[in-house]
Amino acid sequence: MSRSLPVVPAALLAAALTFTLTSCTDEGAGPGTSGTRGTAGLGDPYFPKLGNGGYDVTHYALTLDVDIERGKDRDDHEDHVDGKAVVTARAKQNLSAFDLDLKGMDVESVTVDGAEARWKRKGQELIVRPAHALEKGRTFRTTVRYSGEPRTITDPDGSHEGWLPTADGALALGEPTGSMAWFPGNHHPSDKATYDITVTVPQRLQAVSNGELRRESTKDGRTTFAWRSTEPMASYLAALGIGAYEIRRPTVGEKKPPVYMAVDPEEAEGSREVLDEIPDIIDWAEINFGPYPFSSTGAIVEREEDVEYALETQNRPVVPGAPDTSLLVHELAHQWYGNSVTPRSWRDMWLNEGFATYAEWLWQEDHGGDSAQENFDALWEGDYFDTDEADEGVWAFPPAEPPSAEHISDSPVYERAAMVLHKIRQAIGDDAFFDLLKGWATARRHGNASTADFTAYAEKHAEKTAPDADLKPIWEEWLYGEGKPKKA
Repeated sequence: MSRSLPVVPAALLAAALTFTLTSCTDEGAGPGTSGTRGTAGLGDPYFPKLGNGGYDVTHYALTLDVDIERGKDRDDHEDHVDGKAVVTARAKQNLSAFDLDLKGMDVESVTVDGAEARWKRKGQELIVRPAHALEKGRTFRTTVRYSGEPRTITDPDGSHEGWLPTADGALALGEPTGSMAWFPGNHHPSDKATYDITVTVPQRLQAVSNGELRRESTKDGRTTFAWRSTEPMASYLAALGIGAYEIRRPTVGEKKPPVYMAVDPEEAEGSREVLDEIPDIIDWAEINFGPYPFSSTGAIVEREEDVEYALETQNRPVVPGAPDTSLLVHELAHQWYGNSVTPRSWRDMWLNEGFATYAEWLWQEDHGGDSAQENFDALWEGDYFDTDEADEGVWAFPPAEPPSAEHISDSPVYERAAMVLHKIRQAIGDDAFFDLLKGWATARRHGNASTADFTAYAEKHAEKTAPDADLKPIWEEWLYGEGKPKKA
């Protein structure tokens, strides 16, 4: 919580100045300033210390120089990053101090608008105290120079994110907290920003990130790749892939977003056919969800043993091994639901995964597979998965209320959440339902949304398009209700 911080008396100023700039002994402002420290965390229901209060980031400019060392054993690795992060933000209050999330790495210096700032580390918090308080509404730039070996982070569910060494390089992933392992920032999904990510690596490797490649140049045996994302992005969707990739940039029509794919050579042949479907999947998705929300698309394909899961990183999802079409549909649907319309908190995860799972059902329905109704019936009857335990897990908790951070990626957030959408479709009819899918993606384009935002939007939409429909029982029984609801 923010608190008022006293002005340092003049008699103590000389003593205060004997402390080094990098050894902040309190969390207040410098002499002659006023304001309060932004909160160290945004109070997320599952990650309360994630993100920071008092400011809103508008742009990240990240410059990374990366050394990759690999031994004969793939687990024998030593990666080193020299980084500079320029974080442009707007003060939401009078700020005497503020925090950035950064886990590990060594901080060398911090400046705010070019002036040296005092700072200290406290767990994942980098606490910054500018020389003078920042007035509410002011745009300011914080530059952090840092270096070290970035960490792999283990999630509450046991999966791994952050900096992941691969057989020939590394992969940086961020859902839900891993981005703070490789750059300092306001790492909560509610604070989206644009990005410039410039990465220098050994010449034998490529560096692939989000957005569009603006520059590639080689000097003295090292190659620099400059990527730019002009559409807002939550930090958990930022990705960095470093490896000896096969790069594919297929030619597409004038009205289609350009496609950029980075594929591990071992996966190139097996993934070629399904990756060629990306333009067709985008075309199909635009019919159902509205205009594609970003300026490019594609994929990063890593070896299956190098990454444990697929992730909808913005513009180009990351997939482990050669994906099947259903997985690619799921991750590309996230570009609308999750990446453009981003959850306000991690409690709203079902707005990502329920929509992407239902997109899989719609693709199957339109391409000769099971209908959405058949998928719904199989889940309700308990013969959707291969085991009874998995079938019963669908009803473990309500989609909108996972019991803890450990469970935000469990089946109710995916399959039962998709069932919620199907119940809406049954209630309001196909025409109104597909209008809702498009309208929701348009109304919240490049923004954030909560469960309450969605239910209010759906009810207002139903009033106009299906006035006899009552959605409240769906929220009560399927979205928030405990146990298995009645089917009818």
